[in-house]
Amino acid sequence: MQFVSYNIQYGKGQDGLVDLERIAREVAGADIIALQEVDRFWPHTGMLDQVQILNDCLPDYYWSFGPGVDIHIAETLPADRRRRQFGNMVLSRFPILRSRHLLLPKVGSVDALSIQRSAVEATIDCGGTRLRVYSVHLCHLASASRLPQVEQLLRIHRSAVHEGAPMCGDLSGIPYEAGIHDQAVPHHAIMMGDFNCQPDSEEYDLLVGARSDYGGRVSPEDGLVDAWVAAGNDRGEGATSDVNDAPATLDYCFISPALRDRVQNARVDADATGSDHLPLWVQIKL
Repeated sequence: MQFVSYNIQYGKGQDGLVDLERIAREVAGADIIALQEVDRFWPHTGMLDQVQILNDCLPDYYWSFGPGVDIHIAETLPADRRRRQFGNMVLSRFPILRSRHLLLPKVGSVDALSIQRSAVEATIDCGGTRLRVYSVHLCHLASASRLPQVEQLLRIHRSAVHEGAPMCGDLSGIPYEAGIHDQAVPHHAIMMGDFNCQPDSEEYDLLVGARSDYGGRVSPEDGLVDAWVAAGNDRGEGATSDVNDAPATLDYCFISPALRDRVQNARVDADATGSDHLPLWVQIKL
């Protein structure tokens, strides 16, 4: 199966044009897609409903969207365009059985721009194998603002099975229980997105485990593994964006350790031009 993560910068490409059809072409062929910076009804993108446009461009996919930013604007606007949203999306060729929108810790600011960040969790039936797939976007401000978000993501991952499905237990008193799927929560997760940190950061170490003095990482079974490394790539390679005009690795695919031997390859599409980031592709045999 092919997974791709892409911070689409609301479709604004390297040519300065907003083109969601280009984004759709650049992720076409993936089985599961994690997008970040998808917006709805903002003036700088022509008041477009980008969720609907992406759905129209990729009609064979199931989808789930969660806005970190969700604000009411003016009563003078049409009723269906009064809410401006900005967030993450998961698209899948396979049914999304259920999804959750998870807000991450936020630090307020009276100076630098501070944006509510979030993750969308989608439980997907991949032809008999079920996975929790996350589209994640962490804070751009500083390491101090991202570390609590990473800690929250790890808590979410580790507690998912314990918490159970969003609706679980005896559903006999609910009139639509016939449409609710098996309540089992998958143990295995794939967490993709723009983590806004580089591989030498404290955030990265927290996600994949501290470096051992004897080589490798101290990675627990209920932790995460970097799929780029599991594919045999050098972690010093694979830049997906830039910081202060220098190449930077900001986008990742982290996986449950039990999946690490199933990663077949990972690559960055350096030919993509639809955003200020590049798409990260990972192939996993399920």
